[in-house]
Amino acid sequence: MEPTMKTMAAQLSHLSSDCAPKRKDLENTHLLVQQRDASGEPMVSPCESDAIIQGYLFKRSRRKSKTWKRCWFSIRDNQLIYRKSLKDGNTVLFEDLRLCAVKTLENIDRRFCFELLSVQKCCALQADSEQLRQAWLSALQGSIDLAYRERAEPQLTQPKELPPPQSGTDPSPGLSAQRPPVLGVALRGPGNNRCCECGEEEPRWASINLGVTMCIECSGIHRSLGVHLSKVRSLTLDSWEAEQLKLLCVLGNDVMNGIYEARCSEEGRVKPKAGSSRAEKEAWIKEKYVEKRFVLNNHVKEGAGLRLYRAALAGDLVAMAAALAQGAEVNRSISEEEEEGGRTALIGAAVGGSLSACEFLLLNGANVNHRDQRGQGALHAAATAGHTGQVCLLLKRGANQYAVDERGQDPLAIAVETAHADIVTLLRMARMNEEMRDSEGVFGAAGDDETFQDIFRDFSDMASHAPERLSRRQFSRGGDEEAGEEGGDEEGGDEEAGEEGGDEEGGDEEAGEGGGEMVNSQHGDEKTSE
Repeated sequence: MEPTMKTMAAQLSHLSSDCAPKRKDLENTHLLVQQRDASGEPMVSPCESDAIIQGYLFKRSRRKSKTWKRCWFSIRDNQLIYRKSLKDGNTVLFEDLRLCAVKTLENIDRRFCFELLSVQKCCALQADSEQLRQAWLSALQGSIDLAYRERAEPQLTQPKELPPPQSGTDPSPGLSAQRPPVLGVALRGPGNNRCCECGEEEPRWASINLGVTMCIECSGIHRSLGVHLSKVRSLTLDSWEAEQLKLLCVLGNDVMNGIYEARCSEEGRVKPKAGSSRAEKEAWIKEKYVEKRFVLNNHVKEGAGLRLYRAALAGDLVAMAAALAQGAEVNRSISEEEEEGGRTALIGAAVGGSLSACEFLLLNGANVNHRDQRGQGALHAAATAGHTGQVCLLLKRGANQYAVDERGQDPLAIAVETAHADIVTLLRMARMNEEMRDSEGVFGAAGDDETFQDIFRDFSDMASHAPERLSRRQFSRGGDEEAGEEGGDEEGGDEEAGEEGGDEEGGDEEAGEGGGEMVNSQHGDEKTSE
């Protein structure tokens, strides 16, 4: 009887996988029918196979002038995408429609307007008629609902009995195609295919600051420890940045358990299993992370801070994790007698150039604005060394770029002095963005400027996926100085665009006021992520 049941379960799983694409096609067809009913006329334009709706809309600029520009919009892969002109590439306006809300705009000087809002920004759009506005509203709301259903489907279609993992390979290759991208990457880390606490297969949760994966029950216990010990995130529902996912793969369950469970046999302690009670798992997790009972040399804290600093300088994530487990304080300053006076591990990581080391320390509570005895912080150090990826990360985490050192120089002055073109671009764009937000008053609190977000996303992508393209790209102190300082496109050679920081394509008024794309777009690589 048992072999028959297993065969039937496998067949049901196969049928469920086959039905998923058909169900999606039917839901998309239903959306199209709803749009036709709402508009009372044919679609705006014949859609490509993967687009739900597409056509022209007017988009309001977020600049002071609030100008309107006609762009080509489409909804595809749960994203709202637009194109300024036929010769331009696609730009993702909203990356995840699940995080958006849509509503009509009535109290405005234009007709047929509606608004799309997310936590970070809002965007006003105008259709050509009331019928088309209703069609777009229906399509957007339907896409939001469809995105939620699609996200829930993998969990519903996963078979309860999973094949055992194969040594040295990704567990259950037959199911890897059904996993969300983040989950598939995360489970390839050392030992990540099982919960780090109880060994349950196919974990769906992770601690981003510890770099381990876990089952849902153990994730609840980790949450109860507090975010200062464990920051829990879903591998299927939450968004992930590339460096966070990289940490999970470099560290992983095997490495971290080797640190936090080193003295288990000496203590005579046995790990709980998947079938153990919650009380057993909770007691184990508290002994492991709160008391650090099984860490080697836990009682010897002398020198742990210096070991953390040296490991951060070298970009050695495993040694950094071990030093923190052994009691190193993440914000401890190295004394004047030791090495660089007053420096913390984060400043050391910025000097060393390891983006993953900086991310690991920030996730574990490093103070992004600590300054050493010379008045320099991590942002000063990254600007001096020409590490563009670190500058981008530190700015995103709230680093103060106006802080001056003992020479009276801020990070921008240092970047200009050392002729690092990309860093000058980033710092000047960040300042411009802050000034625009301040000048817009309460409306500036809605989020960062779109151009600023695009540039930071591009730099973040390059830092994670193609760091060699950011390896200390400098400008000449002679004739090319202006183009470099303003972040001109070195590949395109357009000095005028670099001086103004603008995107000259199509005469876009919105970009002409100080925004613009400085680097080649890599939106497709952003969600390993995202």
